[in-house]
Amino acid sequence: MDPPAPFHPTATRRVRTTVRVGVGVIVAVPDQPGHVYAGIRKGSHGSGTLALPGGHLELYESWTDCAKREVLEEMNIELADDLHLAHVTNDIMREEEKHYVTLFMMGKPVEGSSAPQNMEPEKCEGWEPYSWTKLKSLLAMGVGIEEGTPRLFGPLKKLVQEEPEAVMKYIQASSSTSA
Repeated sequence: MDPPAPFHPTATRRVRTTVRVGVGVIVAVPDQPGHVYAGIRKGSHGSGTLALPGGHLELYESWTDCAKREVLEEMNIELADDLHLAHVTNDIMREEEKHYVTLFMMGKPVEGSSAPQNMEPEKCEGWEPYSWTKLKSLLAMGVGIEEGTPRLFGPLKKLVQEEPEAVMKYIQASSSTSA
């Protein structure tokens, strides 16, 4: 194993020494109350796991602008202006030598939006609606997961584990608006 210092003279590889900021977006499914969009990651860390749309916060970009940009780039969905911060997680991924602080934003597609499109098929298998109950069941399955059933991507896993009050209220409000 390499010495702890990332640039030690005997180290065989370099480890990123910065913490990155990720933005995950909880996008409500307009015609399925209590559901949010998620997709299986491809070709990057967390490949094969279920994640929310999102990405890296760019230099000088606001959290809201990042969330809107990522959802438009990944799903071809424009988000309404009432986006807001839902939760923050500290995501240490030692096996992948990555560390993120993930800002979870909540938002809804603008009125009249169509179904999501998979705009980055090299990065995602596609977007499907998931209820919070389904996400919790995927979390509960954990390591002994059935073949073909996705595990949750680290930041989403932590979000589901922590069940933040703002997210729970958002999911419940979404569920009750069409009841």
